[in-house]
Amino acid sequence: MEALQFTGKTKKLQYVQIPVPKITEPNQVLVKVAYAGVCGTDLHIIGGEFPCSEDTVTLGHEFSGTVLDVGPSVNNVKKGDRVSIDPNEGCRCCDYCHSGNPHYCNIGGINSTIGIHRHGGWGTYALVPNHSLQKLPDGVSLEQGALAEPISCLSHGWDMLSPVTVGSRILVLGAGIIGNLWVCLLHLQGHRRVTVSEPNVSRLNYTKKLDTGYDLITPDQLRKNKETVPGYGFDVVIDCSGYCPAIEEGLSLLDKGGRLCCFGVAPPHGTITVSPYQLYLKEISIFAVNVNPFSFVKSVGFIEALGTRYLDYSKLGVEVFTLKEYQKAMDLLKVGKIAKAVFKL
Repeated sequence: MEALQFTGKTKKLQYVQIPVPKITEPNQVLVKVAYAGVCGTDLHIIGGEFPCSEDTVTLGHEFSGTVLDVGPSVNNVKKGDRVSIDPNEGCRCCDYCHSGNPHYCNIGGINSTIGIHRHGGWGTYALVPNHSLQKLPDGVSLEQGALAEPISCLSHGWDMLSPVTVGSRILVLGAGIIGNLWVCLLHLQGHRRVTVSEPNVSRLNYTKKLDTGYDLITPDQLRKNKETVPGYGFDVVIDCSGYCPAIEEGLSLLDKGGRLCCFGVAPPHGTITVSPYQLYLKEISIFAVNVNPFSFVKSVGFIEALGTRYLDYSKLGVEVFTLKEYQKAMDLLKVGKIAKAVFKL
């Protein structure tokens, strides 16, 4: 089978031919991968900016497919079922896991993610534990199922951010795939006073295709509005860029009682400067979102609600590639010509 594998020690990504994995544990499931997404975290991993396994691993933590075979103890899925894979899990033993916070787990959580620390979906087949599978309803396509993992993270973020009163002034920083998915979610929830700031005009043009009527501007225009428009500010800022200067700019635009949601993943060395006095004066709240604890099933509900009105690859700026075209996909992502790359297998 074909696969894209990354070796942490050498920071090398390679297209390879490897044997099809075999079921060796009773709870394992062999999945024929259909679609596998490239996440911003994957780019950080390949660039040596995000922790991953030092060994050689098939990357890809956002993927969907069809069950090909199951181990003897598996009873929640069967051959032929269409599934999406939740790549995150806890150890089920520590205080964090027993407190309902498996994403804090020092053994599991982001320390054992499928496609980062264990073999993932950038290959023809993937071997995963049965508890990591989410069956897809008939109305959800495999293309949409490949977005279940990022949408499950949005679902966790939405739970943390809610309630957001309709009519709130909301700023979304970054119009990559995560920013566009937040745009979809906010529009679905009835929010109309939304501004999206993105330096890459190509990405803004994709966001425009979503036909939300939102104010789509560049960071230069955002700063100009701040300087020239009286009372210009926001009640909620959602950072989807992980870019520290953008986060600082968003923080400065929060009005009294405002909330900053740090959703984009910044590199480990990234820092921002915060004025504690301004936090006090405005009673600003800052929080971050870490993956998807118990929110994967909610993501399927969101996918059903969003439907093709929003989850259309051509509207979201998603382009499909073969695994052999991985370098082209990475290059287009790095220069912002597309919002997301997805491999079709």
